[in-house]
Amino acid sequence: MIKTKALIFDSSSLITLSMNCLTSLLTELKKSFRGKFIIPKSVKYETIDRPLGIKKFELGALRLNLLLKNKVIETPSSIKIHEEELKEKTREILNITNKSFFARKEFMEIIHKGEAECLSLSLLAKEKGIENALVIDERTTRMLVENPENLRRLFENKLHTKVKLEQNLLFLKDIKFIRSSELVYIAYKKGLVKLKGENILDALLYAVKYKGCSISRQEIEEAKRLKI
Repeated sequence: MIKTKALIFDSSSLITLSMNCLTSLLTELKKSFRGKFIIPKSVKYETIDRPLGIKKFELGALRLNLLLKNKVIETPSSIKIHEEELKEKTREILNITNKSFFARKEFMEIIHKGEAECLSLSLLAKEKGIENALVIDERTTRMLVENPENLRRLFENKLHTKVKLEQNLLFLKDIKFIRSSELVYIAYKKGLVKLKGENILDALLYAVKYKGCSISRQEIEEAKRLKI
């Protein structure tokens, strides 16, 4: 029996790809991935529904909407996760994460509904035996899961005040992350990028970096040296 697998997309990664006119890569990657590309309701609103009414972002929203219509990207119902259970899990995640870091006599709002819904979807999918990873370019959410203590120290350095970590966030620790830069890298290595030339990978990785993907120059140079 083939195990179901999924990539869950946050708004940040889709916006990065859209702003660089790279959403077509998702169509080609989906063919080789042999799994589901999923977006929750709040991500659909942030990347398709709302931008469709804003002239500056309408074209990108139309591109993403076409992917949705063609079932390149799909909704949680495609992996049998229903809206009500996702809503309940999202409320739980928001309540815990946004009462985790305390500074200046109040709790800090760490994540918004979109990120919380993606985290919730990842956990629910795992409960159903669906191997998955969250595609997100925004650094805070990844640090919250992978190393909340480092995030606490980062906040202290930025705010120049004491920050307390009040909650145990270990229940999030098994969530896996990738960035749009990794997807672009894979697409390039698989020969899915139509542009050819010796500087294409460099151009692709710096393009996503400058449109919101939190990848460092050092990571880009290391990626370019990889032979796989």
